[in-house]
Amino acid sequence: MPERTIAPYGSWRSPISAESVSAAGVRLSSVSVDGDDVYWLEGRPLEGGRSVLVVRRSDGSIEDVTPEGFNVRTTVHEYGGGAYLVHDGVAYFSNYADQRIYRQVSGGSPEPITPETSSRVRFSDGRLRADGSAMYCVRESHPDDGSEAINEIVRLSLDGSGNESVVASGRDFYAAPRLNPDENRICWLAWDHPNMPWDTSYLEIAELDQQGGASKARVVAGRDGVSIYQPEWGPDGRLYFVSDESGWWNLYVLEDSGEAFPLAPMEAEFGHPMWGLGASTYGFLPDGRLLATWSKDAIAGMSVVEPDGGGVTPIDIPFTSLGASYGNLAILDGPDGRRAVGLGSSSSSGSAVVSIGIPTGESEIVKRGGTVSVDPGYLCDAQPISFPVGGDQVSHAIWYPPKNADFDGPSDELPPLVVISHGGPTSQTDGSLSMGIQFWTSRGIGVVDVNYRGSSGYGRAYRDALQGTWGLFDAEDCIAAARYLADRDLIDSKRMTIRGGSAGGYTTLVALAFHDEFAAGASYYGVADLSALAEETHKFESRYLDGLIAPYPEGKAVYDERSAIEHVDGLSAPLILFQGLEDKVVPPEQARMMADALRTKGVPFALMEFEGEQHGLRKAENAIRSLEAELYFYGRILGFDPADEIDPVQIEGH
Repeated sequence: MPERTIAPYGSWRSPISAESVSAAGVRLSSVSVDGDDVYWLEGRPLEGGRSVLVVRRSDGSIEDVTPEGFNVRTTVHEYGGGAYLVHDGVAYFSNYADQRIYRQVSGGSPEPITPETSSRVRFSDGRLRADGSAMYCVRESHPDDGSEAINEIVRLSLDGSGNESVVASGRDFYAAPRLNPDENRICWLAWDHPNMPWDTSYLEIAELDQQGGASKARVVAGRDGVSIYQPEWGPDGRLYFVSDESGWWNLYVLEDSGEAFPLAPMEAEFGHPMWGLGASTYGFLPDGRLLATWSKDAIAGMSVVEPDGGGVTPIDIPFTSLGASYGNLAILDGPDGRRAVGLGSSSSSGSAVVSIGIPTGESEIVKRGGTVSVDPGYLCDAQPISFPVGGDQVSHAIWYPPKNADFDGPSDELPPLVVISHGGPTSQTDGSLSMGIQFWTSRGIGVVDVNYRGSSGYGRAYRDALQGTWGLFDAEDCIAAARYLADRDLIDSKRMTIRGGSAGGYTTLVALAFHDEFAAGASYYGVADLSALAEETHKFESRYLDGLIAPYPEGKAVYDERSAIEHVDGLSAPLILFQGLEDKVVPPEQARMMADALRTKGVPFALMEFEGEQHGLRKAENAIRSLEAELYFYGRILGFDPADEIDPVQIEGH
């Protein structure tokens, strides 16, 4: 093997460019099956972030379904999900530009089936009657006067009349309308402010008459402090669902007596926080048994579950992650036997549409999310770590040490560190291969990705630990992860940085304003002013902070105590801010307020705003520019020279 070059950490030349990270960043989601065909969505940065419906036919051929000019994406709850369905070869999907539902016959052009409303009326999470005559779905209507959106379950006639009738209303939010096999009953999930669906949600049932009208709904599962996820009617006519009644999201079936019976009690999660609609973690085999995916300690598992609690049969799978909040599990009876299809990834391979044999666990890659191939010599392995935090508790993270086949660092130098604070904050990171993380490690920069208290995947108690403590525990755990590594001489304690997007951006700002552990930070559309967020954000999250912080406006003093914008005197570490100018979740004014405060205090900073971007950077050119700019910024602040040729970033005050 050739001798490695000794070079300062951060300055290693890497084959993993920002362009390759973007090319590897095709976002796969929403897998489903129709007959022998497998469908999924691809969010393509190189096409301006357009989301395309793709199909693999039974002969193995793969083709786009939706033509150019169409973007399969709904903005119900702003985060969307459940944007399409396919029934007997006919695709029904929500188009991002106008939020209308379109019908597309195989080989034909999309035709709208809902009226033009200038995106004020949105649809999601639909299911069709068996004869294709009507769709039941979530409808979100935004009044012209700007008042709060109205969410309902509706029935859309598909006979060309355009008739829409309300099936359920009165709750603040709805999800997952599902018809029973006889199509004379319907269930759905519902919840109300100030709860998020993972806090308290209810499973309701109504009877349907022959015209599709619904009786008064009754609650059959859920109570205060219990979250319900993914209701499905089984082939036996019984109603199945996931509940965290036990402290973990587990599978249940509703008995004829009205009692809910646990099918597979485990300290594992069969559900995810419902940021997006339409996701699924289980399905039914033809013999009535359930095929389910679950996760424990950020590692995925799969099992066949007997429908009467008769036992669980594990299936050995080669994936550490199987599905996510926007993922789906579907079951396909193909010519080579029964298979599960979904989204799979591992520490050595990125997200892909995968096919898994039942019960062998033998897997096949249907379509990879990225097309970039990198020699394993430049890829570091994920290393789960746990470390003590306040109150004799334990927090979790995944450590990625620097690795590059061509370089080593000087013996008298330790590498810089990037701490990642994930979004949500009720979300989770796992050890699946991320080219975005490998971008840093292959340049000689360590990364630790933190599942701070409040993250999902570790049970209800761990998830609830952030109730009333957002801005405290998340920042403390990110600092504790960094200190854990520094105490073991794995990284340079004087060159630790923190980065995050959305809620992770908030944690980044808080960590810099209230603590002095980090030498720099990067906030992607992060929250600077909690009061402004509470007053300006969209309906879905408009009361989210009631639980994470305190009821608003009664608790405004607490909001001010935990807002970085109110404590700029504590800011001394340089900061780079990234912001989409069409962001409805965290408005651009948040980043601008932070920039003004940094300018006034004389702290070095950079502000980069992106036209046409919402909550997240979907366009390839913006994703590339932001990643390169962040590297350039760290190099200037931490004292290393990146090997990459990067357009300079204007850093005020430096």
